[in-house]
Amino acid sequence: MELTVYLAGQIHDDWREQIESQAKEMNLPLSFVGPMEDHERSDNIGEEILGKQPNAIFKDEAASSINNLRTDILINKADVVVALFGEKYKQWNTAMDAARAAALNKPLILIRPETLHHPLKELSNKASLVVETPMQALQALSYIFES
Repeated sequence: MELTVYLAGQIHDDWREQIESQAKEMNLPLSFVGPMEDHERSDNIGEEILGKQPNAIFKDEAASSINNLRTDILINKADVVVALFGEKYKQWNTAMDAARAAALNKPLILIRPETLHHPLKELSNKASLVVETPMQALQALSYIFES
């Protein structure tokens, strides 16, 4: 059995590569999907597909429609969603993806530092599991495969 894991969270560092590498080292049968990590492509995809937009708001709307299509499909196909909340970046997209997973009754693992307990308390309550590190999330996923 292989599980597909949607990795929700900011796209500004290499946390996804670290999780994927650790999962490989642990020999876990996981495949990973997630949002478009090329920020410029994500911001410009609306105009690439729909053509030049009249202003920045319409450009954002066009891009968000296509990015939401991608996210909807990939989260729907995922077996589990892992959402990383860090302290450095705004987390609106992560919150939206985690809420989408919860609404779909997808297993949801939230990774967040203790300092974000209060602002994420309602979302944490909807998650299957809340951990503080990516390794803890992988250890929980690893447990699924134990006999």
